Amino acid sequence: MYIERLKLNGYRNYEQVELQFSPNINVFIGENAQGKTNVMEAIYVLAMAKSHRTSNDKELIRWDAEYGKIEGDIQKKYGKLPLELIISKKGKKAKANHLDQSRLSNYIGQMNVVMFAPEDLNVVKGSPQLRRRFLDMEIGQISPVYLHDLSAFQKVLKQRNHILKKNQGKKDYEDLSFDIYTEQYVVAAVKVIQKRFEFMKLLQKWAAPIHHGISRKLENLEIHYKSVSGMEANWDTAQMEKHLLEKLKEQRNREFDRGVTLVGPHRDDLQFFVNGYDVQTYGSQGQQRTTALSLKLAEIQLIKNEVGESPILLLDDVLSELDDYRQSHLLNTIQGDVQTFVTTTSVEGIDHNTIREAKMFHVKQGSVDSE
Repeated sequence: MYIERLKLNGYRNYEQVELQFSPNINVFIGENAQGKTNVMEAIYVLAMAKSHRTSNDKELIRWDAEYGKIEGDIQKKYGKLPLELIISKKGKKAKANHLDQSRLSNYIGQMNVVMFAPEDLNVVKGSPQLRRRFLDMEIGQISPVYLHDLSAFQKVLKQRNHILKKNQGKKDYEDLSFDIYTEQYVVAAVKVIQKRFEFMKLLQKWAAPIHHGISRKLENLEIHYKSVSGMEANWDTAQMEKHLLEKLKEQRNREFDRGVTLVGPHRDDLQFFVNGYDVQTYGSQGQQRTTALSLKLAEIQLIKNEVGESPILLLDDVLSELDDYRQSHLLNTIQGDVQTFVTTTSVEGIDHNTIREAKMFHVKQGSVDSE
C-alpha cells in the first residue's frame, strides 16, 4: 500500500497544504522546527488516530484554528481508499471511504505504518512503558480485537485502582464489588497478555534472522515477553486466569497499602537477549541500535505477512543516527518494496541509490515545495 495524496488543514504549523507523493521514496529536507516531522506525524495520525509524539490531541491543532483536518488517498491492492480524520477540542471523527467510523478501533488498521524515529532507539534501552506502548500500537494495527480488549482492560483497571486508592491503608477491607472487579480484571488482563505472547512469537520469527544479517552473522537475537506475574506463553486461558487470581490474592495487602494494582499487563515488559546476554543491561550502544533496527524491519515483514501488503515506512530524522553500515542495510531492505518517507536536514552523507532516486520536498516555515 502507499499514500498518493495528503491534505492538511489547520494541522500543527500548516494552515493548508496538499502534497502528491511517489509510491517509492519521498524525502523532506529542511532545517529543524520548520515542519518536516509534522508531515510525518500527520501520516502516522491518519493511520493510528493518535500521535507518536504527544498524548494531548490539542497540540495537533494549529494555534489559530478550531480544528485540524488530515485527508489522505491510500492506494491498496484492491483500489483507492480515502481516509479522513478531524481533530477538535471535542475529540476525533474518522471517515474511511467517505463513511463515518463509529469506533476508532474499527478505523485503525485500514492504513498500516511503521514509524522509526530517534526515540525508537530507546525501545531497547528505555523504560518498560515505552516497550508496552510499542507492543500496543503494533498489535493494534494488525488486530482490531486487541484494541477492544486493551480498552476493556484499561477500564476495569481504572475501576479497580479507584477502589484501592479510596481505601488505601485499610487492612481488612471487604467489598463484593472489589471482588467482582478483580474477576473482570483477570479475564480482561489474560486476553491482553495472550495477544502479546502471540505477537512476540511472530516478532521473534522475523527479527531474529534480520538481526543475524545486520550483525554479519555474529549475533543471535531472542525476544521475551516478561510477565510480572510469571505467566508462560504455553499456558491455556484457564491456567493463566487461575495463576493471575492467585497472584492478586498474594498481593492484596500490598495493593491496599499502595493504593494501586501491582500485577498485570500494565506492569509487564519486553526483554532482548543477544547471544544470551540482556542487551538492555549489558549490550553496547551498537548492539542496542541493531536490535532496535531489527525490530522495525521485522515489523515491516510481520505486517506484510499478516495483512498481505507492505506498510508505509516513516523514517523521521533517523538516518543520521545510524552508522553507514546500518543505514545501508535499512535502505537496501526497503528498496523498491515499501513506500518510505524520510526527513533530514541534508542528504549529503547519505550515499545510496534509494535516496538519489527519491522525490524531494523542501520544507520551510510551514510551506512545502517539491522538485
